[in-house]
Amino acid sequence: MRWVLIFLLFILSAVAFLDRVNISIAGSSIAAAYHLSNVQLGTIFSALLWGYALFQPLGGRLADRIGPRRVLALGVVWWGIFTALTAAIPAQIGSVLITFVAIRFVLGAGEAVVYPASNRFVASWIPSQERGVANGWIFAGVGAGAGLSPPLITYIMLHYGWRASFWVCAGIGLVAGVVWYFAARDTPAEHSSVSKSELAFIQAGLTSGANGEGAHALIPWRRVLASKEVLAVAASYFCFGYVAWIFFSWFYIYLAQVRGLNLKASAFYAMLPFIAMAVCCTVGGLASDRLTRRYGPRLGRCVLASVVILATAFFLAFGAKVENVRLASVVLAGGAGSLYLAQSSFWSVTADIAGRSSGSVSGFMNMGGQIGGAVTAQLTPWIAQHFGWTASFLVAAALCVFGAGMWLIVDPQRSLVVKSESEYRPEGAVASKVVIPTSSSS
Repeated sequence: MRWVLIFLLFILSAVAFLDRVNISIAGSSIAAAYHLSNVQLGTIFSALLWGYALFQPLGGRLADRIGPRRVLALGVVWWGIFTALTAAIPAQIGSVLITFVAIRFVLGAGEAVVYPASNRFVASWIPSQERGVANGWIFAGVGAGAGLSPPLITYIMLHYGWRASFWVCAGIGLVAGVVWYFAARDTPAEHSSVSKSELAFIQAGLTSGANGEGAHALIPWRRVLASKEVLAVAASYFCFGYVAWIFFSWFYIYLAQVRGLNLKASAFYAMLPFIAMAVCCTVGGLASDRLTRRYGPRLGRCVLASVVILATAFFLAFGAKVENVRLASVVLAGGAGSLYLAQSSFWSVTADIAGRSSGSVSGFMNMGGQIGGAVTAQLTPWIAQHFGWTASFLVAAALCVFGAGMWLIVDPQRSLVVKSESEYRPEGAVASKVVIPTSSSS
């Protein structure tokens, strides 16, 4: 049953990215309809990401407190409503930029719950040794949703107009949310379809704090913010998000306007990075779990993530300089795939070290990633305008080098969950002089 529900999270992940990437495919049509420049379009793109980024910790804390089932169901309904409203803005409206920004910001705030709540679900339902694969499947939905967007949105735009594409996306999301609500439960013990053997297997593999320990004691924010592991993965995820959102926001437009591909060819080649993301998410999760079981989480989570993010820098730098447009598309897609080999490491580590508070901790981490995405949505076209598109990709490559380095200071076995004074006491410290807070604050 746990894998059935992970598959539903894959669907919700795909819907979330369908609802946010559709605007980049329809961007040229929207710009033409409302007389917007690329820089103004970038402002609209980034509005969703700022709402998404700023509400990550709150979305995660909400999932920790009331459970991922209801939070995710409410979130999907929210996405559907504001996706539909995006297409309802009249063409003759005076303050079009402000209206687009407001709607996309609120849509982003609603979408902020999806991955922190999913990670909270993983912390309760998935044994530690399976979390790489589980997160790989969830984030394969990113590639699936983003990869489905170019052909689906292009087809609907060509036959029914760009507004219809948003209404279709809204309808898909509402159906997915209803299915999730009736199929899911917050814990395996609550689900009637979980057998006794599966329940025992799940509970035996849960990390500290995820199996009902300290049911009302969420990790205080001060401890989260004092953790070098949390700060390092958040910094690395900022770099991850910056690079990923070049593909989500600008790759389609880059192929059409800079590389000179027509609408259909752009739709085809714009799919490649997202196909690579979907495949590499699951491959990366499987590799991470196997390496972790054999060599430990330091190599399986941290070193793997560092190496593949560093490889992404090479793909970006090389792909930006390739003359042949089709070869460049393939090389850059390789960079997207290499980046997403690291995806499950981010979420598996935060689930492992945070237990029942994994929604909050992963939400804080994801806030870093989405701030990176918001920055790239606006900064990438500015760099391209002043220094060229090659410079935009080289900046992203440099951030990959920094993000890879951040993983080398992460200790994936340093838990934030404190069950006793002796567990928290640093090596060599005197127990009587260590004061551990027994209550949490949020």
